[in-house]
Amino acid sequence: MKTQFSPPISPLKPLRAERRGAKRDVLLCLSHLRWNFVTQRPQHLLSRAARDYDVVFVEEPHYREGVEPFLERYTTPEGVVVAAPVLPWGLDSLQVTRAQRRLVSALVDELAAERLVSFYYTPMALPFTRHLAADVVVYDNMDELSAFLGAPRRTIALERELLRRADVVFTGGMSLYEAKKHRHANIHPFPSSIDKAHFGQARGHAGEEPADQKGIPGPRLGFFGVIDERMDVDLVGRMADLRPDWHFVMIGPVVKIDPASLPRRRNLHWLGGKSYAELPAYLAGWDVGLMPFAINEATRFISPTKTPEFLAAGKPVVSTPIVDVVRSYGRQNLVTVASTAEEFVARAEALMTAPRAEWLAAVDRCLAAHSWDRTWTEMDGLIRAHPPTALRSRTARSREAADAVRV
Repeated sequence: MKTQFSPPISPLKPLRAERRGAKRDVLLCLSHLRWNFVTQRPQHLLSRAARDYDVVFVEEPHYREGVEPFLERYTTPEGVVVAAPVLPWGLDSLQVTRAQRRLVSALVDELAAERLVSFYYTPMALPFTRHLAADVVVYDNMDELSAFLGAPRRTIALERELLRRADVVFTGGMSLYEAKKHRHANIHPFPSSIDKAHFGQARGHAGEEPADQKGIPGPRLGFFGVIDERMDVDLVGRMADLRPDWHFVMIGPVVKIDPASLPRRRNLHWLGGKSYAELPAYLAGWDVGLMPFAINEATRFISPTKTPEFLAAGKPVVSTPIVDVVRSYGRQNLVTVASTAEEFVARAEALMTAPRAEWLAAVDRCLAAHSWDRTWTEMDGLIRAHPPTALRSRTARSREAADAVRV
């Protein structure tokens, strides 16, 4: 998706013109993910939130040589305003925090919200937002970020603070809920949901195959998603070695790991990242979906969004024994679970020849109760049920604290 960025001159001024009313509820999202990186939980939920809120999605900073700090932004087709702080190179951590704090304070002043919801995906945003007088503070704990490769040391301490400050907490899966349920009085599990219509296009896809997949012979087994420390790349390499007559299609950006560490085989195809709109066309050409997640601290609490997406696309899938996958889908025989390369190829081979009518009917019965629309409606009900807690003028609060940075 192409985006248009506003110039660095008075970047907040156009926001009032973009608003659909004199005063509205504002949802200020603080995220560790970039909007245009990979479509995940934040994009699904906040695109729906934008129907009833003015949603501003604040990303982590970009750095450029010799600039004065400013917010660069664009508006998505769904109406979400994406705002990225742009900072000069060479700032230390305290200066970065101060700059972000001033930019976010000015942004909140400009929004003049009727009701402000601070919606956190990362506790690392607290040092530049804890001064804001939000009416409701929400923590959507989609992953155990402290277990990810390269996580800052302060993540755990800042999450403790965020859990104290939050009025409502959501978790991205049941295992994460069970790990955190004793740490907050108003915590609710919301596992990954599904846009059935979007991925359902793969079932009857009659269009032309994507150019970079068209020449890959079958049978094809595929993965899509972020390729990082959560993938067992050695497992992928061993599968490719065991079945040189099969072709393994791997879609997604490579982050936090060295691309040179990825196994290279004649029948292993690393196609890079694709847009959300393109995914059904790729999935349509696969015989089996793969979820070769490593079993480590980074995957202990994950609830992969791609599980229901594979199922909505009508693709049988083999996964390593991720707890939430086993509980939600494995025990219903909707997803096949394997631990070794030998088990993966044996179970994938069985799935290729197994009748699918009964399985697809069971998949559709399971997915009928799930949608991102329903998930957001339930989450929003819990947010709106909480009485506003801001007791002081938001403008005065943000101005008086703008320079008093505690890190």
